[in-house]
Amino acid sequence: MSDFKPATLSRYFVTAIGTDSGKTLVSAIVCEALRADYWKPIQAGLPRDTDTVKSLVSNEKTQFHPEAYLLNTPASPHAAAKADGVEISMTKIKLPQTDNCLIIEGAGGLLVPLNDYDFVSDLIIEFKAEVILVANLYLGSINHTLLSAEYLKTHKVPVAGIIFNGPSNPESEQIIMAKTGWPVLLHIKEEEKIDKEVVKKYAAQLNENWK
Repeated sequence: MSDFKPATLSRYFVTAIGTDSGKTLVSAIVCEALRADYWKPIQAGLPRDTDTVKSLVSNEKTQFHPEAYLLNTPASPHAAAKADGVEISMTKIKLPQTDNCLIIEGAGGLLVPLNDYDFVSDLIIEFKAEVILVANLYLGSINHTLLSAEYLKTHKVPVAGIIFNGPSNPESEQIIMAKTGWPVLLHIKEEEKIDKEVVKKYAAQLNENWK
């Protein structure tokens, strides 16, 4: 992987410290806050994250761009592609045409494989996007978060900040903040129901914090 070179157009890549960390919810919140477009380059399995984000966004500016790969099996992209009899090629994953800010949602974490050679992190470099790192807090999440942070720093990828998702753990949050030096953009609490009103609430908080 080569080092990061910045883009002229605002692009944010939502990645996480692992699977099921809350990337889709965070993507919806950021789209609502920034009135940005949404794109999931690779979807493995149903329901489509694009449909979920669409159901949670209220503003009329956000556009939803089709996936480059829509795979049937809910698995790592490289395994899902193999099950479908296709191979994911970086050359076939083209940024959608838009004049708006673009939110790109990754699959799993940074080192989830797309094929035998490329990883999710390679998409970040290719798209010249700034990372929003989603970290849910569980036993072992400090290690997973700091490993992700070290990888991003090694490759000089700019990071807008961290979004914590789930029950608060002040000790974990403090050490993560101290070691990464990145701002905390938002803390999403456990919610009984996730709907448009909840997304609008967190979008307002994100706009307030992201100044």
